[in-house]
Amino acid sequence: MSPVIDIDDLDRGENSHQFIGADHDVPVSMFLVHSAPGNGPSLHRHPYAELFIVEGGEATFRVGEDLIVAGAGTIVIAPAGTPHAFTNTGAGELRMVNIHTASEMETEWLED
Repeated sequence: MSPVIDIDDLDRGENSHQFIGADHDVPVSMFLVHSAPGNGPSLHRHPYAELFIVEGGEATFRVGEDLIVAGAGTIVIAPAGTPHAFTNTGAGELRMVNIHTASEMETEWLED
C-alpha cells in the first residue's frame, strides 16, 4: 500500500471527502470539509472524540450545551459521547478537517 493518497481518490460527498482509517491500517478517520454557507450536519454523537480543525471560513458549533463560533486557525473538540453539530455561518466556503479518533466512523444521529 502506498503511503501517499491523492485526495481525489477518496470518497467524495457534496460537502467533503472522506478518509476511512481502517482502509489504510491507521487508527483515525476524517472528513475534509469544503462546504457552502448554510451547510453542516445535524446533531449527532460518536463513542469517541472528534476534533475540528478550521482552516478557512467560519463555523458555528454546538458541542453539548455550548455554542461556539470558530474561524480559521482554531480547533474545536467534541468529547466522546457529546452531542454536536456545526453549520457554515460564514460568507464563503468553510474548509475544515474533522478528525474521528477511530479507524471506522460510528455516528448516532440525534436529529433529522
